[in-house]
Amino acid sequence: MTPAEARGAYRPALDITEYTDPVCPWAWGSEPVFRLLRLRLGHQLGDAVRWRRVFGILFDDDEDPAPDPDAEARWYERFTHDVGSHTGAPYAPRLHRVARSSWPASLAAKAAEAQGPEVAERVLRRLRETMFVLGRPADTPEGVLAAVRGVPGLDVHRLREDAAAPATRDGVRADWAETRRPLPEVVDLEAPGPHPGRAKEAGDHWRYALPTLVLDGPGGRVCVPGWRPLESYLEAARTAAGTTAQAPPVRLPAREALERWRTLTGPEVALLTRESAPPADAVRVDTGHGPLWLHPAESAPAADETAGRQGLVQ
Repeated sequence: MTPAEARGAYRPALDITEYTDPVCPWAWGSEPVFRLLRLRLGHQLGDAVRWRRVFGILFDDDEDPAPDPDAEARWYERFTHDVGSHTGAPYAPRLHRVARSSWPASLAAKAAEAQGPEVAERVLRRLRETMFVLGRPADTPEGVLAAVRGVPGLDVHRLREDAAAPATRDGVRADWAETRRPLPEVVDLEAPGPHPGRAKEAGDHWRYALPTLVLDGPGGRVCVPGWRPLESYLEAARTAAGTTAQAPPVRLPAREALERWRTLTGPEVALLTRESAPPADAVRVDTGHGPLWLHPAESAPAADETAGRQGLVQ
């Protein structure tokens, strides 16, 4: 540790870019580790950490429809279950269909950023849950709005307008292009599974495997692709930040964690909370692979609530 670090004066800027998609099962399974990573780096570096999401469009609008949609759904259902067996993430007992397109959810997730990081986090989480808890991906503008109604602090009317705005589409189009310019080291990557993070061939392009984090700071650029343990990300953050200081271990009281994030999977309860058990009034939702725990207000019927959200607790 340098003298400046020891005095607490060394606060390197750290830019983190997350390549993701609302309906990617590996990205869904990585949420517990990413939540803890943001929490620990926030405690260590405060506002010197800048986290940017890039929506890579896993399912594009120009893809040919499957000749047998139900057979495709059953294949993708088995795939998500296999991913969940590695990550510990919940999955829907039955996937009603494969997402027709990633664009509507990605546009909404991008538009939600204008309403602040907390709202944006909760919007993206709702969109993921429609896919991986309900098995009904939010792949239309109407489905997206149904999924996000009731998100605390969200102006749904503004989200509808912003998601339809040309500037938002241009932003996601830029995300699409950026995701298809992967760093050379991941194009020829050879690493152990189950999700090593090698760039994928996508039509005439290569694209980052989802999720991938790219960390930039005084120490250089570090790319962490695919499914990785927390320590891999912490080591990458130390390298990119140019510091040997460890991000402090952080666990929240279960009550505070549920208030902060509103929903917690089993792996998140174990990883993020001191008690390793949800608060007594958390509402349990059984999935095809362990429980999802809801803040009581998330499960309470509301005047503007829709079946898309109520489906979690019915």
